[in-house]
Amino acid sequence: QVQLVESGGGLVQAGGSLRLSCAASGLTFTTYAMGWFRQAPGKEREFVSRISRGGGGTYYADSVKDRFTISRDNAANTVYLQMNSLKPEDTAVYYCAARLGLVISTSGNDNDYWGQGTQVTVSS
Repeated sequence: QVQLVESGGGLVQAGGSLRLSCAASGLTFTTYAMGWFRQAPGKEREFVSRISRGGGGTYYADSVKDRFTISRDNAANTVYLQMNSLKPEDTAVYYCAARLGLVISTSGNDNDYWGQGTQVTVSS
């Protein structure tokens, strides 16, 4: 049974930082591209960032570029999202996703597995 478990969310003031983790189990982690998405209240889910199977390829949404950093530890079956210079508009539930193959689908529709999400709230 595949599980993706996010952690690290919380309440932070604008300008602060958080580090999200997503621990994967039940799959061969090195064969899956990984990514992060978010969904704010009343809004559709949106792509945040993705990372290739080996970690050498990363991609970010324009809204988080230069503030967020995605990484992965294949020995620990974990993907991370370091979030710096947080803004109130970053407030959302953050989800990690896994897709067998080269890249995460930024639309989200073709991804194979999803976590339950972790809440990030940024106060102004």
